Amino acid sequence: MKSTYTNLIEQTFEFPTLEFNVENTELSFNNVPLMEIIRQYGTPLKITYLPKIGEHIGNAKIFFKNAFKRFNYKGNYTYCYCTKSSHFRFVLEEALSHNVHIETSSAYDIPILRQMHAEGKLLKSNYILCNGYKLPLYQQYITELLNEGFNVVPVLDNLGEIEYYEKHVTKAETVSFGIRIATDEEPNFAFYTSRLGVRYSDINDLYRDKIESNPRFKLKMLHFFINTGIKDTAYYWSELTRFMFKYCEMQKICPDLDSIDIGGGLPIQTSLQFNYDYQQMIDEIVENIQWICGKNNVPVPHIFTEFGSYTVGESGAVIYKVIDQKLQNDKELWYMIDGSFITQLPDSWGMNQKYIMLSVNNWDNPYQKVNLGGLTCDSQDFYNTEAHSADLYLPIFDQNTEDQYVGLFHTGAYQESLGGYGGIQHCLIPAPKHVIVDRDAQGNLTTRLFAPQQESDSMLKILGYQDNTVAEEVATPLVTQEEMEEMAHS
Repeated sequence: MKSTYTNLIEQTFEFPTLEFNVENTELSFNNVPLMEIIRQYGTPLKITYLPKIGEHIGNAKIFFKNAFKRFNYKGNYTYCYCTKSSHFRFVLEEALSHNVHIETSSAYDIPILRQMHAEGKLLKSNYILCNGYKLPLYQQYITELLNEGFNVVPVLDNLGEIEYYEKHVTKAETVSFGIRIATDEEPNFAFYTSRLGVRYSDINDLYRDKIESNPRFKLKMLHFFINTGIKDTAYYWSELTRFMFKYCEMQKICPDLDSIDIGGGLPIQTSLQFNYDYQQMIDEIVENIQWICGKNNVPVPHIFTEFGSYTVGESGAVIYKVIDQKLQNDKELWYMIDGSFITQLPDSWGMNQKYIMLSVNNWDNPYQKVNLGGLTCDSQDFYNTEAHSADLYLPIFDQNTEDQYVGLFHTGAYQESLGGYGGIQHCLIPAPKHVIVDRDAQGNLTTRLFAPQQESDSMLKILGYQDNTVAEEVATPLVTQEEMEEMAHS
């Protein structure tokens, strides 16, 4: 009896799962038959399955609700979406439809939010947490929102930032501020302390000198985030404990302080062997916060989170066709795909990020060890291991009579922004077409083409070959001919 790709997956993982199953040797993703999508739209292809966004938002709210009930926690929970994970309109609209609030990181987030407000999808009462190091334009946009009555919380990232709001916030009766605390990095990190936020020793002075002394200003929130995300490690718990003791210290001198933002960092599934217990982790976070507050005799804070990858990451997938098989050095078999990992999944190249990788079809075929190769001429444009394994396996197929497709899943966060969506990519590899998959009120699948594959005209325009009015302007010399002659004579 032949050993098939189906046998390999079922012997390695608990398969099928709620998210993945196989019918007639073809893979479904959230009950979306991928081969039907491929037959309709072709490859390379990016897919966003919108219902996954709402599912994750709902799950997180339930996790915190359960934890609050279990420990009789008296604070409130607020779910914010971290826009930098994906700024696409269809993502933001879907997230906002599930009653979330917003966390921003740059000036150009603000025009997007204004558009959502104009369309009635973002209310002035929605929290807008403004994070990041703020250049003048970002500060200007924040100030304009404050003066117009939006519920904006500028999260101060450095000591001098507040001076801009002192001068320019003129119409808001009060401004609620947050302060981001500079946490220590993980012990094996290249730096000891994060470049982001205000160091612990400066927070008291910042509050007393700039906030307490201004009758219109209030300190309402302390912000905490570490790059490793929310993990059950000694490092995470020690940093959270240190943060909470600082909150308790500040709350005793600042009665307005009533909220904490514990950032993002809930992990997403990058392997079929993923076993993270979300409820247990959130239970422990809530229990620790409550215990430390009780020990210090201060009220427990309201808890904010700003989940980005967790919100949108598992909604995404990228599908490629294997366009050639190349045997190199008589031992390395390459499946060449009709796309590029460097340009279309930059995390896999720049950070060695692994995603769930599965064959889309031919599940009854035998399998073999392979390497996946991208289209660019860069030696790093490959994908050859999984998070759970040092090897990559895909079905054996006859390229004269069979097509082979491969999918990488949970790719919905950061890839377009890191890859420079709509711009110039390495070797001028075009951005693939992007399809939005949703369900109607009856639960039936719907699809729509969000963007076709990038065409050469858009690249030529960016590069100055077409419709480039700037290039057509007459260049003004820095030094005129007459001035050059005078300098020569002198």
